[in-house]
Amino acid sequence: MMTLSTTIDLEKTLAGLDLDDRLRLIAETGRPAVLTTSLGIEDQVLTAAIAMARLPIRIVTLDTGRLFDETSQLIDDTEQRFNITIERYTPDAQAVAGYIVEYGKNGFYESVEARHACCHVRKLEPLARALDGMSYWVTGLRRGQSGNRASTPFAEDDPARHLTKINPLADWSIEDVRAFAEEHDVPLNPLHARGYPSIGCEPCTRAVKPGEPERAGRWWWENDAKRECGLHVAGAAR
Repeated sequence: MMTLSTTIDLEKTLAGLDLDDRLRLIAETGRPAVLTTSLGIEDQVLTAAIAMARLPIRIVTLDTGRLFDETSQLIDDTEQRFNITIERYTPDAQAVAGYIVEYGKNGFYESVEARHACCHVRKLEPLARALDGMSYWVTGLRRGQSGNRASTPFAEDDPARHLTKINPLADWSIEDVRAFAEEHDVPLNPLHARGYPSIGCEPCTRAVKPGEPERAGRWWWENDAKRECGLHVAGAAR
């Protein structure tokens, strides 16, 4: 069992390792770790790396109930490709019903408040259950995904969730990600080839236009360039 000291030391150590060793370092601590995957290309690369090395890192996804059909199919395809189980966390049915009563099924188009409320019910609450008891949360965040993520570290404290977030692909370019996926025959969402570099719930995701940032297609009707669902916002409540 490996012992890690401060997050600052962990950041420096991870910076000097390749992807396999970054993931192995976390696994060898013996402390519980989980990858949350949205089935995008970055998360698919991490899933492949964890599965091929048979690392004891759980892999879970948030099945919001509004995913693209292509994303749902990819969950099954990925499990078969790597002989793994991707744990599915779904929103509370009563909470979803309450949201629909208050805002309407697609009320998230009407206000930022309504959109945040939907993300809370369909993503944040299931995420809290998925992360319960975990010491490390592995994500596919990259600095090149958006201006809001340009300073993404390899390791960061998440005091609200009482864990350390690990971003093993922080310094990877999209070209690096694609090259890994091609080399290892990683199954990918066909929507990527149709102009969707970042894929979330179907009603909240559109294809990006030439020259737009990778995440421009997420919640495109909002004007805030820093828009996020709350999963990766510092200080987000458990």
